[in-house]
Amino acid sequence: MGMVLSRGPPPVRTGPRGALCCGEQHPQTRGVPRHVLTPQFLLGESDVGRNRAEASQRALAELNPGVVVTAHTGELSEAFLASFQVVVLTEAPLEEQLRVGDFCHAQGICFIVADAKGLAGQLFCDFGERFVVDDPAEGDPVCAAVQHISQGNPGVVTYTRTEDSRGHLFCNGDLVTFSGVEGMAELNGQEPVPVRVLDASRLEIGDTSSFSPYLRGGLVSQVRPGVPLVMLCTAVQRRLVTTRGHLLPAWGCWARQQGWVGVQGDPAGCRTDGPRSPQAITRKFLPLDQWLYFDALECLAVEGASRLTEEDCAPRGSRYDGQIAVFGAAFQEQLGCQKYLVVGAGAIGCELLKNFAMMGLAAGPGGDLTVTDMDTVALSNLHRQLLYRSADISKPKSMVAAAAVRRMNPDVRVTAHQNEVGPATELLYGDNFFQCLDGVASALDTLEARAYLESRCHRYLTPLLDSGTEGPRGNLLAMVPPVTK
Repeated sequence: MGMVLSRGPPPVRTGPRGALCCGEQHPQTRGVPRHVLTPQFLLGESDVGRNRAEASQRALAELNPGVVVTAHTGELSEAFLASFQVVVLTEAPLEEQLRVGDFCHAQGICFIVADAKGLAGQLFCDFGERFVVDDPAEGDPVCAAVQHISQGNPGVVTYTRTEDSRGHLFCNGDLVTFSGVEGMAELNGQEPVPVRVLDASRLEIGDTSSFSPYLRGGLVSQVRPGVPLVMLCTAVQRRLVTTRGHLLPAWGCWARQQGWVGVQGDPAGCRTDGPRSPQAITRKFLPLDQWLYFDALECLAVEGASRLTEEDCAPRGSRYDGQIAVFGAAFQEQLGCQKYLVVGAGAIGCELLKNFAMMGLAAGPGGDLTVTDMDTVALSNLHRQLLYRSADISKPKSMVAAAAVRRMNPDVRVTAHQNEVGPATELLYGDNFFQCLDGVASALDTLEARAYLESRCHRYLTPLLDSGTEGPRGNLLAMVPPVTK
């Protein structure tokens, strides 16, 4: 069983008043087994046999020298738990979840349970009976250029959408203000008014029949009211009663089919991590409505899965035994032979490289993982790009990232480039290069660069995994030409 505990007044600060404690005290998992190296990127071959909390403590501390990180290997007594603000429990038996959850609920301690088994995972949050979310809004307020405003009751605002926007920018009931409007200047500086959405580029506002005719220009901007939201959470024991027959049997039925009932750990390296502790501490953004269940059972439909035998999935004393248990040894060997290109080593690129290293991509004969990025590590990167440390500032990202991949998994054959992938480098990344690839992962910042890489993959029929972020939102495109395009 593992746990992560956070101590300190909200918000937790990187100073003497805040601390992070990682713990491992279940007798069955005191020593790190080899198969744990796949889902746990903080651990290496030299940590096999060590207590996981003690082995992880130094690596966690290196992520941010300003955070005090300690390891705990004793029992989770009530006296010990009472000193923390947030408790995260992983791989714990149900009885322990109920005991710790009931105590935390009674003491007003934010409580999170995370668990994964194979291709399924679950997450539970209990932030107290009256948890106040100070800033429930997710994402920045939207703004659009006004194209026309009619005189009428109600008036209709026509606005211009941005090139990369999808769906409706505004929602019914949103409050908006206007600025820079010429002609119908009465709208400028008015108090926020509610809108009704007509379609993807038109809004109804209040009575504009007495206003001056609209001439040109202006911006319509969303206004966030900033009203706190109160969430009512129940303890894990009471929540289990209300969800029995709905959520948990889905987990239990699948686990029984796989023969993994009662097994602790995550055999296939499935992870259920997420920004739940920061939500509990900062009271920003909406947390889960207590339960989240996730599975990727569609992965069992891969070619050849139905023909797998018990011998194909038997443990081999390998760091990949969790994946072999689900997909078989032949699939793992195929992963090791892959030739992949990762373009961009920023926040998403770091996550991709970490996951590729953990799963053993390009870690076998003939495998090759190429990462290219023109940028260098900056101080502002360190809070979200986990492959970099303070000592790496001003060093090439691709070089540092490749070195981190080798530390995580020495078997991965990784090569670092510092080139742009674009028209200027087509002699380097030309026909021979792309035709040898099994896939490309794009982690680029600009739409232009992403579109170019997509066109190259389409030309050479190379599978592409394209991803990007904007604030708290993200997008993902999986392209397997000619099937998907």
